[in-house]
Amino acid sequence: MSAVPGSRPASAAKDPTRRRPNRVPLRVQPVFVNAPRTPNMQTSWRSTAEIYDENEARQECARVSRELEELEKKADFPVEFLPLARVQNKEQAAALSRDKFDATIMFAASRNADVLEALAKPDKWNLIFVRHRSGRIYYMYIGVHGHYFRKRRDSISEIAMDIHDVVVDDMGDLLWRLRALAGLKNTLNRRVVCVGTPGGWGESGRDAPELAAKRWKLDIQSASYQDLERRIRAAMQNDTLLKRCRQDAAAYLSRKNVKLETGREFVEKCFVLSEVFRDYMDEAKTDAFTITGCMGTVMKVSGTTACIPLSILNDEGYVALCEGDFHAVPAGILLHDISCKPIFFANPSFPYKEEMMFTHCTAPSKMDGVQTDPVRVVTHYESDFGAAPKVEMRKGMKLTAINPDFEAKRFLGFRGEVTGTPFYPTCRTQLEIAFEGDTERLAQNIRGWHWMLCQGDYLKEAAYAARKLGLEWAGI
Repeated sequence: MSAVPGSRPASAAKDPTRRRPNRVPLRVQPVFVNAPRTPNMQTSWRSTAEIYDENEARQECARVSRELEELEKKADFPVEFLPLARVQNKEQAAALSRDKFDATIMFAASRNADVLEALAKPDKWNLIFVRHRSGRIYYMYIGVHGHYFRKRRDSISEIAMDIHDVVVDDMGDLLWRLRALAGLKNTLNRRVVCVGTPGGWGESGRDAPELAAKRWKLDIQSASYQDLERRIRAAMQNDTLLKRCRQDAAAYLSRKNVKLETGREFVEKCFVLSEVFRDYMDEAKTDAFTITGCMGTVMKVSGTTACIPLSILNDEGYVALCEGDFHAVPAGILLHDISCKPIFFANPSFPYKEEMMFTHCTAPSKMDGVQTDPVRVVTHYESDFGAAPKVEMRKGMKLTAINPDFEAKRFLGFRGEVTGTPFYPTCRTQLEIAFEGDTERLAQNIRGWHWMLCQGDYLKEAAYAARKLGLEWAGI
């Protein structure tokens, strides 16, 4: 872990154009695996279901290329398909595998398991697509398990991929796997700014940053509260910045679905604090941020709370999480990068009758990244100070919920639906969620503490990405 460079005052002296959240595309190399055969009378010269005719092979390559063009148009995440390559032997496969790309899709029309072995390298992500009913049947629809995964033995011995990497017929099933891999690519090696000492919730909190750096290769850059205080003091003396922040606060509060129920000065200071947070990210050249001590320490130096700054940063597409909990931060970044939507970092309740409640004071108001839900701007609950958003998320909203453990070994997750947004004496944004799955099994398998929620159904993608990283997936 390293410190954020510099400690210059907050942003008004800079161009107001900020470093925007940015995701790099997943580079995918599609490969048609096929070797024409010459008819040889009175011998078994072809294998079951193989495409052996050269003209038929060319037609299939053209079809695959068209399908990939359509797939790229449908993708709602960053992906780049390289031109389809045709491989007929393991020498060609080995040469292609040395090129620079992130993932391989093998359209495995032929029996050649040795060609697949030469193509699929453990340092890349690998997928196999086969046809059953969607067109001319591929041999590996029949033989991928016995010939390739098990090498004609009982146990699976292939190390470059597994059964979750096989897609039969459905390009949509290919697309969600690629979305998962694009999310994982953008999460790995992510730089994260942490104001305050990086840590984690619970007894093993001290180990969390090290586990996050080891498992997820996160580059954690820390900044002290002394540095934060210097920046805030400088910002409060910058008349140009203060004027702009007052204007931004006024625009926020003037939204027809925002209701102010705390002091306006707290909200104005929140927008100053958000500018300081943006400075940290700009200087570190990242879009991921977290802050420890946000339930107490930050109030003494900012005169407000970090709740609204984190909320609006999430609305704008950044990953902005409270509490500096590196048990949970990687899961939040991953779910954000898979869904390309804001993340709700939340405390859980006890599950009963297929329902759980999730609460926190830093919820985004745009869970889909576009539409704004109603917001009551109230105090932070534990301190009854500052400004925090109580976001009234829409009933019926579909959500994906992920529960990371303390040991960086396992994820649990479920699909849910918002059924209520009560106002109990607890963290301000409160979601009652009906979930899919068995309540008792869920209660037995919950680990860690903080959960990550996003709008939409991304459970398959989260499970797939977790397994790619060697994590156990616990479904309910």
